Amino acid sequence: MSAPLTIALTKGRILKETLPLLAEAGIAPLEDISSSRKLIFETTQADVRLVVLRGSDVPTYVRHGAADIGVSGKDMLLEYNGADLYEPLDLGIARCRLMTAGLKNKPLPRARIRVATKFVNVAKQHFAARGVQADIIKLYGAMELAPLMDLADLIVDIVDTGNTLRANGMEPLELIADISSRLVVNKAAMKCKYARVQSIVDKLQSAVAKRGN
Repeated sequence: MSAPLTIALTKGRILKETLPLLAEAGIAPLEDISSSRKLIFETTQADVRLVVLRGSDVPTYVRHGAADIGVSGKDMLLEYNGADLYEPLDLGIARCRLMTAGLKNKPLPRARIRVATKFVNVAKQHFAARGVQADIIKLYGAMELAPLMDLADLIVDIVDTGNTLRANGMEPLELIADISSRLVVNKAAMKCKYARVQSIVDKLQSAVAKRGN
């Protein structure tokens, strides 16, 4: 029997929105992922297994072939170079925006600005493309605190409703990218396991199309 196909899923909101699409494609975990401490799950298809990862790790697992297929937010693909992965399908789930944001009514410095973000590479590219000199400060959470504590002038972060920004006296400024979750495929797997991989891609595409109707 051939080795199982491995699908890497992103924890949290993306996982919750991915599982119904997989179920429509005939792939469901044999146990409740949310109540388990396991990281690898067998599914209703004997030749497919699921692995649950941090979002930032999904592109790495797929790139190096530890997973054949992955579900990743476009923000992570932009930050961790998803250019070397096939991206055959926009799943249209976990939609949000990657934006710059700052304190309301506070002018920016004329020279260099300080930007707090976990999206270091995206931020560097964004400000360099605009000819803005920016010192990037890497943080892992609570981005809104950085301008309030005068650690940074701006942040680059995911914006969904914008409620957290407003609650902290901030406002979204520039849109960097519209974000949704994407299906990504390892390039070697696409060649060596084409029929099996393409079958899953096609079924998920049908599931996404049904949801859009």
